[in-house]
Amino acid sequence: MGNPLWLIARRTFAEGWLRLTATLLAALGSIALIAGSLQFALRAQEAVAGSDASEYVRADVLVQGGTVDPGDPFAPPDGRIRLDQVASRPGVAAAVGDATTAVTASRTDGQAITAAAEGRTLLRPWVSDPRLNPYRLEAGRAPTADGEVAIVRHMSLAGDLRVGDTMTLTLPRQTRQVRIAGIVSVQGRGAVAAGDLVLAPPETVQRAAMLPAGSWQSVWLKTAPGVSADRLRGELARDLGEAVTVRTAESVRNAQTAAASGEGASIAGVVGMLASVAIFVGLFVVANTFGTLVRQRTRRLALLSAIGATPRQIGRLIRLEALVLGAVAAVGGVAAGFPLAEMIIWLFARDGFDVSASDPQVGLVALAVPVVVGLLVTQAAAWRAAYRAGSVSPIEALRSTVAEPRERRWPRLLSASVIFVGACFLCAVAVTVRVSDPPGSDRTFAITLMILFASMLAVTGLAVLTPFFVGPLGGLVGRIGTLVSGETGRLAHATITRSPRRVSSAASSLMLGVALVASLALVTMSVNDRFREAGREVMAAEHAITSTARTAEGAPAPLGRDVAAKVTGAPGVSRTAVLTRTEVTLVPAKPTRAAAEPFRFLVSGAEQAGLRDVLRLGGRPPALREGEIALSSAVMKERGLRRGEDIIVRGAQGRTVLTIAGSYHDPSHLFADQALVAPATMDRLDVNAATLAVLVRGGSPEALARAVAGVPGVRVLDRDAYVAAASQSLTRALRSTYSFVGMALLLALFGMATTVTMSVVERTREFGLLGAVGATMRQIRSIVRWEAATVVVLGTILGLVIGIGTLALLHVTSGSSFLRPDPPWWLYLALAAGAAVATLATSALPARRAASVPVLEAAKAE
Repeated sequence: MGNPLWLIARRTFAEGWLRLTATLLAALGSIALIAGSLQFALRAQEAVAGSDASEYVRADVLVQGGTVDPGDPFAPPDGRIRLDQVASRPGVAAAVGDATTAVTASRTDGQAITAAAEGRTLLRPWVSDPRLNPYRLEAGRAPTADGEVAIVRHMSLAGDLRVGDTMTLTLPRQTRQVRIAGIVSVQGRGAVAAGDLVLAPPETVQRAAMLPAGSWQSVWLKTAPGVSADRLRGELARDLGEAVTVRTAESVRNAQTAAASGEGASIAGVVGMLASVAIFVGLFVVANTFGTLVRQRTRRLALLSAIGATPRQIGRLIRLEALVLGAVAAVGGVAAGFPLAEMIIWLFARDGFDVSASDPQVGLVALAVPVVVGLLVTQAAAWRAAYRAGSVSPIEALRSTVAEPRERRWPRLLSASVIFVGACFLCAVAVTVRVSDPPGSDRTFAITLMILFASMLAVTGLAVLTPFFVGPLGGLVGRIGTLVSGETGRLAHATITRSPRRVSSAASSLMLGVALVASLALVTMSVNDRFREAGREVMAAEHAITSTARTAEGAPAPLGRDVAAKVTGAPGVSRTAVLTRTEVTLVPAKPTRAAAEPFRFLVSGAEQAGLRDVLRLGGRPPALREGEIALSSAVMKERGLRRGEDIIVRGAQGRTVLTIAGSYHDPSHLFADQALVAPATMDRLDVNAATLAVLVRGGSPEALARAVAGVPGVRVLDRDAYVAAASQSLTRALRSTYSFVGMALLLALFGMATTVTMSVVERTREFGLLGAVGATMRQIRSIVRWEAATVVVLGTILGLVIGIGTLALLHVTSGSSFLRPDPPWWLYLALAAGAAVATLATSALPARRAASVPVLEAAKAE
């Protein structure tokens, strides 16, 4: 671009920096949202997958009892191995026993300590042999007595715990207080890939894992000098046979790293999907503000055209402004992304997903990607404005008031049609995914992703068509304004219909905000209402005893099984049922060489006598005896199983043969979603199965609270409260969108406020001349408010159409009864009222500004 236009650009920035500031802030906010989302995604990925610390770092060979789940390297083996069986073998220099038990750790105030991202808190034995001990004491000493533990550094930081403090440890069968004797790190890290570790004396861990004396789940081995790990593994595998699994420690570490990396990529993908909303909102807002900015300078751009500037040069001028604004906004947005990411991390940590152990990311991806995306967003947003600027005719310089020229309708209609065709194509892809893929979280995620992008395209298409709606709607508002305000309403009608693009810019931003809120509110209400309805249908018990702590998924953490005995004798209690759960893998009846995804499913355990007094399961499953299992109708259909058939499942205790006694269904998906067994059968599957809750029929909340008063971290909930708490693990993905949608909503409202403010500045001359001919300040403010009313009506209607349409598409494409497009009537009024308050609040200051424009300032305005 030539030097004169560069000087013009410099003068534009020097003289118009105030009006450029609004656009700059809009761009900065969108880039900050992008940078914060990316920073959170990278830190989440590092927290989930980036830890290369392993408790097996000093071991060479692992001998594991029974078999291991090849799809889950963090799962314990399903058998037992005696330490003396391998410790004295040739080639073994050192050997220690190992076992893991999932526990919940809480501070003395009852607040649960959330494990490192997506991990668990595991009780493991302290390793005293320095040749195999991977734990480095950062403070204190090793635990030596029952009731003493050492914890990893992440637990110390997350729980604000020090050496000598006391914490509550909820074991599978009891809850007890333990004293912290030491704080450790593993390879310099505060946690391991599996999560957080609580280290106790070996005898304590053996009792917690229900292991016989001398037996362990695994044995760690250190090879003798001159003996390779592969050689020792081969010799032990040959001598010990199929009763054990022998692996090198390196292969286990690699498997854990690969699994954690896959989980980290999954987390990053979900956050990336949410970040795409930020990019879309940023593009939308910046495009609106840039369009308003160019419209403000119509006369100046026309003068440039009149003195010889070509449309190409004017377009370059606008793109240069966008480049400078984008560069400044990118730097500020990247800097603002760090505190924004900290806020997102804090919000997610409250919901059980803690990635605070990871460090802020300052690599090329974390810093360069937001800058590049920010520049691309501002350039893309300015493209339409640059095209319009280049098409301004010189005659526009002679007009005293800027009025939008009549534009051809077919380009907008054609553009909107192409966009809507793209949205329909994505919806068709979602339907195809439903038909071709099996039910599950992967299918739901893919369908939701397609519908999300289709909704974004629908918002864009409606934004393109919005100017066509301004005329008829402005006429309706104008007639109402004329009846209410007389001549002021007529003037408002004239200003609305004369510049439909100006009104549509603000209405588009409001439409986006209403669509975001409406979609999230409708989906949330539909899901919660369905859980409440189905929970009341299934849960016959009036109360549930649960933990105050939460799992990484947000649901109540497991209880100690001894809680049930405390409430059984409480006054008025007629029935109690301990609800336990474990995960098993279905063993194929005819193993094949072809690799197939193992079928894992959850098995719930409950006392069969009087089960119908606490749970009303659909299909009325029969009273189950030991060795019998009832499967949900969905599992029966998916796996092609029949009543009376024997199946083999592999659980924590090894392989077990079970007979299918019947089928049922749990419409709430909270109590026995896939399978149900009796307590005796559950002990055969997993002797330390997690206790989800104790369901209680009869009694009063006060009596039950007194019965469990001596157990820390336990609470009494009524039916609705327990259903709401238990469903949090299934609604976690929905809750994770709140922070992103909230920030995107603020950005959209800021864009609307900016557009309204800039539109008032654009009409400085017009408002000043109205004052000069006798219009009062009150009348001018009324004109701005009637224009704002048009924005409210148009933005609210279109936003509700998008929100309801999104929910309806999700219902049709997913087929889920939890996504029903049946919102309550008051939600429409609440959204409309919120939109009106937001719009009128953002237009109050511009209205006052419009009413106070001096005549002399109006005369010299551009």
